[in-house]
Order: sequence, then C-alpha cells, then structure tokens
Amino acid sequence: MTQPPSQEPPQGGFGAPQEPPPGSPQPPQGPPQTPPPAQPGYGYPQAPAQPPGQAPGYGYPQQPAQQPGPYGQQQPGPYAQQSGPYAQQPGPYAQQPGSYGQQPGYGYPQQQYPGAPALVGPGGGGSSKRKPAIIIGAATAALLVIGGGIFVATSGGDDDKKPIAKESGDAKPSTSPSVNEGNGNGDGEGRGADGDLNAGRKSGEAKVLWLQKNDVDLPRDGADVYGPWAVGDTIVKAMYRSVSGYSAADGKQKWTLKLPADLCAAPAQPAADGKIVIGVKNGTTDKADCADLQMIDLNTGKAGWKKAIKQNGTWDFLSDISLAISGDTVTVGRTGNSNAYRVSDGKELFGKPSGICQPFAFAGGSKLIAASNCRAGDSVNPQHQLQELDPVTGKPRWTYRPKRGWEIDRVYSVNPLVVSLKKDKQWSILSLKRNGTFRSGIVSDKGDRFAPDCGSAFAIFGKSLDGCTGVAADANTFYMSTTPDSSGTARTNKVVAFDLNTGKPKWKAAAPAERTVKPLRMEGGNVLLYMEAGYEKGGGIATLAPTGGTPRMLLQHPASTAEIENDFYNSKIVYADGRSFIASGRVSARNDKEELETKTMMAFGN
Repeated sequence: MTQPPSQEPPQGGFGAPQEPPPGSPQPPQGPPQTPPPAQPGYGYPQAPAQPPGQAPGYGYPQQPAQQPGPYGQQQPGPYAQQSGPYAQQPGPYAQQPGSYGQQPGYGYPQQQYPGAPALVGPGGGGSSKRKPAIIIGAATAALLVIGGGIFVATSGGDDDKKPIAKESGDAKPSTSPSVNEGNGNGDGEGRGADGDLNAGRKSGEAKVLWLQKNDVDLPRDGADVYGPWAVGDTIVKAMYRSVSGYSAADGKQKWTLKLPADLCAAPAQPAADGKIVIGVKNGTTDKADCADLQMIDLNTGKAGWKKAIKQNGTWDFLSDISLAISGDTVTVGRTGNSNAYRVSDGKELFGKPSGICQPFAFAGGSKLIAASNCRAGDSVNPQHQLQELDPVTGKPRWTYRPKRGWEIDRVYSVNPLVVSLKKDKQWSILSLKRNGTFRSGIVSDKGDRFAPDCGSAFAIFGKSLDGCTGVAADANTFYMSTTPDSSGTARTNKVVAFDLNTGKPKWKAAAPAERTVKPLRMEGGNVLLYMEAGYEKGGGIATLAPTGGTPRMLLQHPASTAEIENDFYNSKIVYADGRSFIASGRVSARNDKEELETKTMMAFGN
C-alpha cells in the first residue's frame, strides 16, 4: 500500500505549509500517473512549397493533450474520510503566509456519501471537433472531500544576457489584400466551390458575412492559430509567420505583418488599447527557441518594439513560454523563471523573484495572478502557491498555498478568482476571496461531468493558465457546462451555476434538445454562450440569465452552413458588436491544394 505523502514543509523559504491537525486522515494515493511524453515544437521541416532561399518550417507537430476519463471512483465504505487540496491549519484560524496574514481554517475532512458525482478532468475539450474522451470506468478516479463539501477528481488523459530593444525592421507590415474578400453577402472566396452561402438562409437566421480560406504556405504538418482577437472593427488572427487583421464587416484584409520566424506564443487577450506582445522564434532552425518578444498594434498592424527575453542563467530554458497581459504589463512565464515588461515601450518591470518559489505561469486581465512552484525537494509532492501581483512592481499582494502535492492547473476567472487544481488523477476547483483567503470548494451533484475547454497544446516548459472556455464567473456565481450526455445527433448538455460562497450548485439550465452549449464569458450581467452547430442545425450565440432558465438566442447561424461550421477544427469563438466569428484552432492539410482550400474563419451577423 502506498504511504501518504509527507507533510513536512520545504526547508527555508517563504511561508512553509502548516502541519495538519494530529490524527487527521491523509488522502489516499492511487497508482502513479504516467506523464505524457515530451512533445517537440511545431511543424517538422518539409520540402514542398518553400521559396528559394527560405528556410522551411521546423519541429514536430504538437499532439492534442490526452483527455481524462469521465467517471469517478467511490472509495471503500459508505463514509470514507478524505482530505482535499486545501492546506489544513492547526486550530480554526491559523496564520498563513502572505501580506494579509490571516488564513481561516477550512475544517477537517468531511464525510462523503456513497454515489458521489463524476467529472471529466481539466484541460479536456467538450467540443465534438476533439478526440473523444475514453471511458475508462469507475475504478480510475478518486473522490475528494474538500472543506465544506464533496468534489470529484478524475484521471488525467491526455549565461545572463541583457534584453536588447531595437526597431522591428525584420517584421514587415503589408496591406496586400491577398486573402478572401467578402462583400457582406457571404459570397467572398466562399462563392464558387461553396456557392452563395446565404442562398438557403431562413427567416430569423443570421447572414454569413464572409468566409475565408487559408492563403498561408505552411509546413506539411500545419500550424496552430492564435486569436482571433476583436479590436474595434478589426478581427485579428496569427499563424506560423504572420499576423493579419481583417475588416469585421466584410472580411477584407486590412493589414498583414510578416514575421522573421515562427510565432510561438501569444496571450489570451491584448491590452485594452489593442496592443499585444507575441513570442517569436529566434531563428528558423529546429534549435531555435521561443526567445524573442514582438509588440504589435492590432489596430494598425504596425510593429513596435522587439526584444530578446532576458535569460536568467544557464538553466533558463526558452523552448516554451507563456504570455499574459494585465494593464500595461506582459509577463513571460516558463519553468523556474519569469520576466515582466511594459507593453507600451518594452521596459523590463520585474524579473525572477528571490526565494525558492518561482512563477511558471500567469493569468492576466483585470488582475495579474502568478502560479509558482516552490522547491520542496520532492517532485512527487510539489508545493505550489498562488499570488496576486502588482503588475508594475511584481510585489505580491497576497499568497495562498494549496495542500502539498496539489498543482495549480488553470485559472478559470481572475475576478472573482476561480482556480483548477490537480494531483495525479485527481481534480478540484476552488475559489478565493479578494484578499487571497479561501472562499469555497466547488461541490458537484451526482452524475454531473465537466470538461472545460482549455486547448489541446502540450507545453514542456511553458503553460498558459488562462484562456479556457466552457466556464464563466460573476461576483458570486461560477458557471460551467457539462459534457454531452450522449453521442451522435442527440448530444445535449447543460450549464450548472455554483454559488461561490458555498461551492454548491444553485441551478442547472438545459441546452435545447439535441444541442450543446458552452459559456464564453459574462455579457451585460448574463452568461454569453456558444451553441454548437449540430447535424443540419446551425450554431449560434445565446445568453443565459444569472437566474437560469432557457437560453435566449442572440444570433442564430443558418442551418444551411452547419456543415461548414462543424468543419472548423478545435474552433475558437469570438462575439463582438453583434457579430460572431469562428476560427480554426489549427490549420493543416494533406497537400498544398487542400491546404489552400482549408476554411479558416467565418463571420455571421444581421
């Protein structure tokens, strides 16, 4: 029998975790999980379609992350006691490190009842465009009892140098309208092979504003798509070695910025003024790192400052990084190191902090949240911590540490703060108060399964914390869609609202019959939903009241283009100014001809 993990604090450093109360049960340990194999970078070099003198693409293609199995395991006995991911304190109000000092005790492990709920683990996708999760049976997951309630966790699936600011002469903008041009009637480049896309439109259905096909010569294994981002009347997406902006109204290309090497990282959202900082490879060979930053104004396509990421020592690996923007700050996260720069001018604001706890990823937006790993001398039971940082100075405003062994996986919302944690085959979700103290642990009903869509890319040294869909939150409620309850044309699901003060479900709202929905964000006090396209049923954008009920359709996509809408791989959805945009998350094809026929983005409106 595997012994429970040691609760000894790491030697030295800031805020070691507290011991649990004497006699408290330890969490049961399942078999060790085999980590996913290391995946090299994108697009292994291929010979075709490269102009003379131009280096071909490089790296192997990324594989989608394994999706966890959907069923939970009930522990022996009807009332087996478990402990959750929250650091238990001796006494009801023990001190927790951090600027606010006080961290309430979360109570002893609660007793679980038999037949508790099951979920799909984090990072999996609920979309029908993804590889479906494999059902591996009830014996593959462990139920957790966390402070205040029951939650289910399931098996996992799937030398210093100064930065140099310089002019971006090697990133060249262009205004050549070389991609699809729509005319507001949906008959741009889609016309011909696809005919008039609005010919079969019925009363009450939105118009197809435009449809684009790929015009970028890609490596044979394709490339990931970053964005799309809506900036004013421009919709922007980036892929391989270019960033392009298009008119939101008719799809005409407004500008294109050519990059000297592969795009390798981008934040989930740009700054409020439309500026963004992306990661670009520092060469075109397979040994190139994701080591250069390029600022771009997405309103105009104009390249701003360019800078090499400051490398913090020999062991600072830049093969994979993650970027996040909060205010005028862009953070660069990777294993064991981090930096932050001003978006507007590229000035370094702060770098690697002192101490044993080092940020590896950040979540941006209205707050800057850092996830750190604290060297604890035990790779099997790592000590993670979560902090809100001042985006200008990098100083922590508070610090929260989950129980030893639990790793910070995703941030579903920064305000309010809702965080996904994982440990081997287990999964849990917690929310924190504004001062970083524990608020609640999400409690699921029996039978409900969830799989927030956080993308399929696997990174070795860099991990994005934010950018998930299928989740949304307002001040007091967290919304999450369930996985579809059946396959084929009858697939349907629901949205579950959780009270962030108690962690318990408040209500459930079913999707229309044979339809699936997923939250995108909050919009005007309501939950903004994407209703996925079905068999001969167009998708659309809908809202759900914070009190639940029936989704109200804002933009019904035409049924006549449902097949095209369904064809977008790992689709990304943006809704802005009454228009919806659907883009493929990755573009690839078997040959050059198919590559140029691949549909990459589509827009709908009234």
